[in-house]
Amino acid sequence: MPGSRPATAPKPRTLADAFRRFGETGAARVSPLYERVALAVGASDAALRAVEEAPARRRQPALVLAALHHLALTGQAPELAAAYTAGDPDAAAAAAVAALPRLAGQVAAIAGRRRVRAEGTGRHTVLLPLVAEAAHRLGAPRIALIDVGCSAGLNLNAVHATVAYDNGQTLGDASSPVRQSAGVVGDRPLPVRNLPRVAARVGLDHDPIDVTDAEEAGWLRACLPPDRHEAAALLDAEIALTEQNPPLLLRGDPLETLPEAFAAVPADALPVVTTAWALSRLPPESRLRFLHRLDEAAARRPVAWVSAEGVGVAPSVPTFGDRHASGHSILGIALSDGPASTVEAVGRCWSRGRLLAWLADTGA
Repeated sequence: MPGSRPATAPKPRTLADAFRRFGETGAARVSPLYERVALAVGASDAALRAVEEAPARRRQPALVLAALHHLALTGQAPELAAAYTAGDPDAAAAAAVAALPRLAGQVAAIAGRRRVRAEGTGRHTVLLPLVAEAAHRLGAPRIALIDVGCSAGLNLNAVHATVAYDNGQTLGDASSPVRQSAGVVGDRPLPVRNLPRVAARVGLDHDPIDVTDAEEAGWLRACLPPDRHEAAALLDAEIALTEQNPPLLLRGDPLETLPEAFAAVPADALPVVTTAWALSRLPPESRLRFLHRLDEAAARRPVAWVSAEGVGVAPSVPTFGDRHASGHSILGIALSDGPASTVEAVGRCWSRGRLLAWLADTGA
């Protein structure tokens, strides 16, 4: 009817509703096993009473299931671990419902001090060509990577990963255990550049994860559903690579720690700041403050910024005229070298880098 508001899905009114909603929407797209487990928990009074032992704000289904997964991985829920390993959704659902009342205290303790952490893998598909192109344009043989919103700092090893694109191109280190793939659309190839040497890696996050700490790495694994086997294998490879090349992790507001990050970069290395779906977590005024921080650093040395952000999220990066909230992201390169500065949109990507289109000139 004219003037009527579009219908919106009602918010869950009870804990049971929250688990059912998670199973039907959040888990259904990525984990058939968690879909069945969440629906079973939502239908079990005993399991829900166990969840209620956690603080009221820490009863989110994803957090509760991650806590249960952690207990399975650490040998504290062997029947659940066996069901997860077997990959049987019905057996996993029954085991989870049985385990929750018995492990309510442990689940509550984990949920009370932890939060669900995204693994942050899969971004090398866009970062590799962006970083290599930025270094090439400024003629930098050595770079330092500064990742904003780094989480576990996995993005900082982009130049040590290898990515195979379905147009036949391969970028990165062919010997790397971190192997990813992506599709390419359009008739422009990706730029083929020699990767620069990395002199320093710095990650900025309010609460970074140090994967060289076995407990922290274990929690990161627990946040993945048990049936996401390829994602788990990639995460393990990423963690192993990060353990070999541990970054400097700066805890705190990334915008406030950016000056400290630039100070950690050797004088003969080009700082390359990366934001991969990180600026969307900041309010618009903070995104502008991020630009101001880059300008401050660029007044003293050349600086590059490469970005993969939703349309209109990265300030100053052109959008090809695309609509906001269009479902894809814009790949951007911003370069500052003394009085000269450029900002260019060089491509689009979809599904967090699983598919991309390079639109910039790929000349020498």
